[in-house]
Amino acid sequence: MNGGETPRNEDGTNTPSEPERQQLTGRQRLAAGLWPPRVTRAQLIVAVLLFVLGLGLAIQVTSNNDDSALRGARQEDLVRILDELDNRTQRLEDEKQRLDAQRTELETSSDQAEEARKQTREKEQQLGVLAGTVAAQGPGITLTINDPSGTVEPDMLLDAIQELRAAGAEAIQVNDVRVVADTYFSGTGGDVQVDGKAVTAPYVFKVIGKPQDLEPALNIPGGVVQTLEKEQATATVTRAEKIIVDALRPAKRPDYARSSAR
Repeated sequence: MNGGETPRNEDGTNTPSEPERQQLTGRQRLAAGLWPPRVTRAQLIVAVLLFVLGLGLAIQVTSNNDDSALRGARQEDLVRILDELDNRTQRLEDEKQRLDAQRTELETSSDQAEEARKQTREKEQQLGVLAGTVAAQGPGITLTINDPSGTVEPDMLLDAIQELRAAGAEAIQVNDVRVVADTYFSGTGGDVQVDGKAVTAPYVFKVIGKPQDLEPALNIPGGVVQTLEKEQATATVTRAEKIIVDALRPAKRPDYARSSAR
């Protein structure tokens, strides 16, 4: 080392000379020893590993919290949820078999033209029910929601519709408004509108479908009924062998779309 050079640390900073060290206070010497930090490669690797481990633990805790609703559910509630999933699977399988049967009838019928017309008429009735242009009747439930405090928001009623559809509801009417694919809910608590039409409590849902599937779907843990009860509202579900959905919607002609059949 040349006599005129100032001693330097490994990180390039100047090393205080002996007279300078003697002039430093204890706090200054401590600060000089701690900063700038001297990090070795081994320490850096350990820090990265600890960060990755902490991140993994945080993700695991978040995942466990997401499953806490099911972890805390009673055995009968879990059985009910599994039954609902099984019922949805069965409905899809039944629909597949029905479509397969229709295809077989068309392929094997001696009068394929007449069979095609028959299936077309049946399909027209089915589409009319879905579009809300024809009345419908069948087994189902009546869901009555009383809201004395005016705390039931439109999105809560929409959640009820979605749960019912997922459970296999085929036709729904809320008060005197037919619910279809493009139905929307708007407004605020106590001032609810369905497709722009005002509806007031009690909100009466007439639903056609399998009662054994519809009612449990509303009573699952954290579902529609429990949510409404938290808002000081009451929800009553009544099964019936015959539900009539007779609120109709006018058939709309599309402005731009035309059939591509030739």
